[in-house]
Amino acid sequence: MDNAQQDSIDLHGDEEIIEVIDLNEMEPDPDDLADDLEDVDFEDAGKGNDDEGWETEDEMEEDQDDSELTFSKHTGSVFCVSLDPATNSMVVTGGEDDMAYVWRLSDGEVLLECTGHKDSVTCAAFSHDSSMVACGDMSGLIKVWKVETKEQLWSFEVGDLEWMEWHPCAAVLLAGTDDGNVWMWKIPSGDCKTFQCSASQATSGKVLPDGKRAVVGYDDGTVRIWDLKQGNATHVIKGQDAHRGALTCLACNKDSSLVLTGSVDGLSKLINTATGKVVGAFSVDGGNAKGSKDSEESNSVESVGFCNILPLVAVAYLDGTLAIYDLATQVLRNTCAHEAGIVNLQWEESSSVVATCCLDGVLRLWDARSGGIVSEYSGHTAEILNFTVNREASVAVTASGDNQAKVFCLQRPDR
Repeated sequence: MDNAQQDSIDLHGDEEIIEVIDLNEMEPDPDDLADDLEDVDFEDAGKGNDDEGWETEDEMEEDQDDSELTFSKHTGSVFCVSLDPATNSMVVTGGEDDMAYVWRLSDGEVLLECTGHKDSVTCAAFSHDSSMVACGDMSGLIKVWKVETKEQLWSFEVGDLEWMEWHPCAAVLLAGTDDGNVWMWKIPSGDCKTFQCSASQATSGKVLPDGKRAVVGYDDGTVRIWDLKQGNATHVIKGQDAHRGALTCLACNKDSSLVLTGSVDGLSKLINTATGKVVGAFSVDGGNAKGSKDSEESNSVESVGFCNILPLVAVAYLDGTLAIYDLATQVLRNTCAHEAGIVNLQWEESSSVVATCCLDGVLRLWDARSGGIVSEYSGHTAEILNFTVNREASVAVTASGDNQAKVFCLQRPDR
């Protein structure tokens, strides 16, 4: 096991390259955070459990399929997938067929059909306690369901939806739209607050683990850190510090002190959330992966993430390069070449293994310390559009353009 602290990062070297903030605070209690949000000044603003759509192992022919289970209820591409945070035993998937399904991870039984959407469901996630599931479609229609009773609790329509995320400790839902607004609702009352930025689309967003702030990236390359209680932007990263293109992804470290951004401009920037200063930037000069785009086009950053146990960050590029950088020195440590563009990455909770999904339909696990591949899992016949790994890093669930979601067991003898 790596001899490293999980919740802190020891940085050494040139202090001008990166600034370390010691918050010197206890981790916030979820109840306290939920109570804090009670003070926010808000303004008023089917069922199915049949076995249809399942394939047995005998019916899956042709290509190699490493999956343990295939969910094929969707009749179009599956765009999003999420595990319930409380038990990691339920999955929600949303797709091009204007449907979202909540289903059991162990056997794939449908627990809830989320109906009534008018466009592709591109966002779907469980609340912090897994009692509710929210689904959002491209047109901006958001619905919240109570999982246990299969009851629709709340519905609201915004502009074209860019992203949606639950608060980590409270029954509060946030969403960003193409008109630049970020919405925050108490569920199920629907009390609403908006964080307005009319300049450009709010293309990506993340609630920080402290539960008090959210970081939002915009189409014009700017980044704003919002105070959820006060409703104001505490920091705006713009001008020379901003990206030269739209934000594509965001990640934050465990103590909320650092945010990593990714953009179509091919850069990933490290931001100190206390000062709003850009304290680092990461880039690779092209990549050697197959299936690269025109050299004239920027090598877009598609996904970013912090390792929990080592001072490492991972940046995934459209040309198929996975880059592992040292957080302290900001030096490129390893590159992992993929056969096609990378769509998403996720670090395992308590190891230095990072998982990636690709346009070639393969899920891969990499050892970030060596840059070597740990294992890879096939089974999809089209690109993987999203995936998630459970807390124990024993299971991955993928969503694909082949209209299927698959469950892969990651506990193999070679690990």
